[in-house]
Amino acid sequence: MYERNYTELKKMRDEGALLWPPERHKNAAGEYNLAENMAIWNKAVARLESIPLWAQGAPGFDDRDPLQIQPNLVFIPAQGVSGKRGTVIVAHGGAFVCHAGHEGFHTALRFAELGFNTAVLTYRLKPYTRRDAMADMSRAIRLLRARKNELGITDAVAVLGFSAGGMLAGNCATHYDRGDGAAADPVERCSSRPDAAVLCYGAFATVAFPEGIMRAPFGDEDRAEKLYLAPEKNITPDTPPFFIWQTISDDPRNAFVLGAALTEAGVPFDLHCFETGHHGVGLADGHDDMGFYDAHLCRWAELCASWLQVHGI
Repeated sequence: MYERNYTELKKMRDEGALLWPPERHKNAAGEYNLAENMAIWNKAVARLESIPLWAQGAPGFDDRDPLQIQPNLVFIPAQGVSGKRGTVIVAHGGAFVCHAGHEGFHTALRFAELGFNTAVLTYRLKPYTRRDAMADMSRAIRLLRARKNELGITDAVAVLGFSAGGMLAGNCATHYDRGDGAAADPVERCSSRPDAAVLCYGAFATVAFPEGIMRAPFGDEDRAEKLYLAPEKNITPDTPPFFIWQTISDDPRNAFVLGAALTEAGVPFDLHCFETGHHGVGLADGHDDMGFYDAHLCRWAELCASWLQVHGI
């Protein structure tokens, strides 16, 4: 059933149906054209076989934003491999306000062709909260494990995210539970701990750097929430391994701070800071709506694929 998702996505990629060209990113007022962005994403999901994260609808999901659809997964089986494999959940970026399609469907196709089951996550955006988005990714991890026999996969799940999606992956790799064995919902009995986390140019170290001489850190009323959402402040020896990459156009201190915290806790990680490229490059292979190609930078996907295999995904 889900094999059709791969063939249909390839067709959609060739048609350009997944693209949100740069000239469409903002309207005449300089604002993101969210309606068009949402429409492209929603039409793509509608053409595919998707799996709702909650059969009866996500808790707290309502009509506050009619452009958004129920949180879901689009599962794409691994290509060219035999036997059961783990799954990579792919979470796009978009500043928690829009869907960066090239970081979602294009990346999922690439990793499926590299031999991984992938699952594109549609998570809640603003005006929903970051906690709502975290609940969606955590539920997706549980759901894959609960339906592993139907999907023909193993228990191994990695979370891979870009920008906002990378921040979300970092959050779910540091805030998780082992499942509630007494839950009536069999999905909730499964662990939400990912086996690996891939952070692609996420700006997550929001409390690690000085905020200027004119701001007193002791008067920050949001400090507790910022600490909760800062992955580098929530690392423990039980934290799963990380693969971190970004370009130096993004502040590389984000990656360095997280790497230092992982080192202190004895958690394995790969860290790659590329000299070229800008924020939002995605695969950097020239075939998505950004149209950006870098022969060196685009190798990050193969490096990541090798790393995921090392960690049993």
